[in-house]
Amino acid sequence: MVHWYESSIDRQLREARERGDFENLSGAGKPLAGYGEEYDEDWWVKDWLRREGGGAAVIPASLAVRRAAEDLPHTVAGLRTEQAVRDHVAELNERIEKARRGLIDGPPVVLPAFDADEVVARWRETRTR
Repeated sequence: MVHWYESSIDRQLREARERGDFENLSGAGKPLAGYGEEYDEDWWVKDWLRREGGGAAVIPASLAVRRAAEDLPHTVAGLRTEQAVRDHVAELNERIEKARRGLIDGPPVVLPAFDADEVVARWRETRTR
């Protein structure tokens, strides 16, 4: 009499196969994507871009900080409260500091921190117009 050990994973696979869970899958009979091609170490990035953005521009984090700094007036214009503006400025200043210290990827950033009081004052001006 032969006894064999079936792990819980093997049991789940066997039961799924017996139920027919693997029948008529969308990729059945087709080769795996990239099979036979030369290995590309950035395959996962390209796959992610294909799935998530369809080629959307991806920029280094430090450049994203620069863009966020340039967009600050427009961004805060859409905020409803002074506290939300202050919170956004604090978060941006934290990102600027990390970029200046080289703690995030991308080219060096030489941006000054924003004065939350000045940003709030400009935000108030645009709301009274």
